[in-house]
Amino acid sequence: MRAKGVRSTRVGYIGGHTSEPTYQEVCSGTTGHAEAIEVIFDPEQTTYEDMARLFFETHDPTQRNRQGPDVGEQYRSAVFYLDENQKSTAEKLIGLLRAKGMDVVTELEPANTFWPAEQYHQQYYEKTGKSPYCHFYTKRFD
Repeated sequence: MRAKGVRSTRVGYIGGHTSEPTYQEVCSGTTGHAEAIEVIFDPEQTTYEDMARLFFETHDPTQRNRQGPDVGEQYRSAVFYLDENQKSTAEKLIGLLRAKGMDVVTELEPANTFWPAEQYHQQYYEKTGKSPYCHFYTKRFD
């Protein structure tokens, strides 16, 4: 899925306490990092709220420390916000989902250093020809 206004994306690790973590270190559960995606978007074409809505509609915000068959703290549902506006937007969206009866477990954390993942993880599905197995679009907002 290509979202309007997205300039670029990178996968990587954030929310931990180790500098320059590797995939193996993150998977060991000792670094505290989450696997994440960094999205750079054009604010003249889309908004942070639109991007956050897409986040909540392309993963399961009710799964704690997992996404589909991927299990571990590094797969936790989390929003790493850059400022109070982003935090309040995420809180609003979580409130909307909870009002619909969803048991949202998404954590809100201030962003710290984003460490890009190894090159073989970037654009993974395009490189391998595989289909996403734990991220499916599900409309959750009206």
